[in-house]
Amino acid sequence: MFAGVDIGGTTTQVVLCTPELTVVDRLEVPTPAAEGGAAMVRAALDALDLLLAHAPARLRAVGVGAAGVVDARAGRVLVASDSFRSWAGFEVTATMEAALGVPAFLDNDVNAFLRGEVAKGAVAGEPHVLGMTLGTGVGGALWLNGALYEGPHGAAGETGHIPGFGDLPCTCGGRGHLETLASGRSIGARYGERTGRTRTAGAVAEAAGLGDPDALAVYEAAGAAVARAILITAGMLDVTTFVIGGGVSGAWPLLEPPILAALAAEPPVSGHPVRVVRTGLGSAAVAIGAASRARTESQEPLGPV
Repeated sequence: MFAGVDIGGTTTQVVLCTPELTVVDRLEVPTPAAEGGAAMVRAALDALDLLLAHAPARLRAVGVGAAGVVDARAGRVLVASDSFRSWAGFEVTATMEAALGVPAFLDNDVNAFLRGEVAKGAVAGEPHVLGMTLGTGVGGALWLNGALYEGPHGAAGETGHIPGFGDLPCTCGGRGHLETLASGRSIGARYGERTGRTRTAGAVAEAAGLGDPDALAVYEAAGAAVARAILITAGMLDVTTFVIGGGVSGAWPLLEPPILAALAAEPPVSGHPVRVVRTGLGSAAVAIGAASRARTESQEPLGPV
């Protein structure tokens, strides 16, 4: 079997998959982010041990999707947010390989999300896709000609930090990026600017569902901004399939109408219809995508299960 691990800032999810990427078991545990990289990987390994104790087959390989900037080839984290202690620089794959005795592979969490959706999710089998996650921040990843395209500097598809969306300050230090309108943190901030009330993105979505005009306006602006990023991508790369995940996508009934309205008002120059879908794997997408990479890159021939 193949294991997939999603190490997030709050929780770590581990799945165990067949060679066809069917999930046979999964476990979610708290991420000890304040205790450092070794504790975070140990928590994932302990969860995997519990799953393997009931597994009917041996482990072939493990994939990891991790928040932050990663060096996928070297298998270590390069840059992490300040919510993680001693995570930047941590040798993730070497630590896992030493503990498990099988190959391990590391991906950025958004890359893993897209791998999962292309393998088993809402855009399964599509050759060209942009994946976007709307969470605390906004992440993006690009799938071209049936493979993940990272670009020469590993930043291909990072739609969250495209400028041209106003002049609000972004968490990265820039201004007017998509993230200032469409991330969970920004949705709460934009609502606070309009009302003076502090709310999470989820609470703003609940208010919108009750007809709060300020909440509706904030989500309409977020959806319109996402549509603009989609149109930019479609115009530059001729990619017309998009999958959107992350916690903010849980408010899909609020996001989808302004997205579709903006796309209908200004379709891409190719004239080809744009397809925008919500994640099909939900919170399991990153872990399943990590397992997918482990399956793809394991070279040992499969034996009978």
